[in-house]
Amino acid sequence: MGSPILQPVAALVLWSFVMWAWLYATRIPAIRAANRPMDPAMSAADLNAFIPPQVRWKADNYNHLMEQPTLFYATALGLALAGQGDGLNLWLAWAYVGLRVVHSLVQALANIILLRFAVFMVASLALLAMAIHLAIAVFRVHAI
Repeated sequence: MGSPILQPVAALVLWSFVMWAWLYATRIPAIRAANRPMDPAMSAADLNAFIPPQVRWKADNYNHLMEQPTLFYATALGLALAGQGDGLNLWLAWAYVGLRVVHSLVQALANIILLRFAVFMVASLALLAMAIHLAIAVFRVHAI
């Protein structure tokens, strides 16, 4: 049987796909509404210049879900392999996932930067605690 910490890992992967779908559900209509040709030489900045900010926020958040959460995945999988994927680490993992969902919603709906940053920092602290627990588990010196 797998480690319980794999549940929040799966949840965050699925949430990333929710944001992926949301970004395309808003971006494609916005591109059509702009009625501009899609030039392959166009940069992301060129594209963003004619897409409304509320549409860009979803894509920005999807990109954010491809950044720091990679450390979460590695840490959670390490904790699972070390047999430390339950108890406090499981709670921290669920807290991290919940906070990342809140971060996504704040960014995608209102993009209140100070609130988004505060949520990001609390999530980062949960991830840091998990990383410290992983380091303790894998660097632990066993008495002979």
